[in-house]
Amino acid sequence: MFEYQGVKISWLGHDSFRIKNGKTIIIDPFKIRPIPDKADVLLISHEHFDHLSLDDIKKVSSEKTTVITTPACKKELSSLKVKEVKAVKPGEKVVLGDVSLEVVPAYNLNKFREPGKPFHPKEDGKIGFILSVKGVRIYHAGDTDPIPEMKSFKTDIALLPVSGTYVMTPEEAGEATRMIKPKLAIPMHYGTIVGSESDAERFKQLAACPVQILKSE
Repeated sequence: MFEYQGVKISWLGHDSFRIKNGKTIIIDPFKIRPIPDKADVLLISHEHFDHLSLDDIKKVSSEKTTVITTPACKKELSSLKVKEVKAVKPGEKVVLGDVSLEVVPAYNLNKFREPGKPFHPKEDGKIGFILSVKGVRIYHAGDTDPIPEMKSFKTDIALLPVSGTYVMTPEEAGEATRMIKPKLAIPMHYGTIVGSESDAERFKQLAACPVQILKSE
């Protein structure tokens, strides 16, 4: 767990984080240990199994949970006993009490399933999030490459994938820090499916800002 200006950030492995400051926000739970915290706000970036994991979502959701996700995920989540499942697209903004959310695009430029078919095509509308929690802005990139939109993102902390294959390599994540100019970056998307801690360490050497490598909780 890492604390920044009163906001507690825990990495739950892969792309999953818990962010706490009054409210509990959980992002993309996957293969997480059972945790006592239920999410007030649950963010699901896209429909791939390592982000939209119903077993894990059930561990962290309750009838008080608001789920923010993409239209592609909404149908699969319709059976959940939660307060609301809200579908959003890049460019939208959501305010939930003292948590505000900007929905941003997440897509590949050079990671292909086969020639001409990216793992995360731009037209699919997969997303990342810029959260504002009591004045601290936190960007969760989702599954993405360094995309031109990043130049306009304003954030204190950037949670960035570093494993390559489906997402940014450590070198590309370093490039992303030069575009976004966060005060701090935290690497993710390694240690579960692809990538290892050596990718996180390499990113730390290449980033244009301080980097905090978290231990999975």
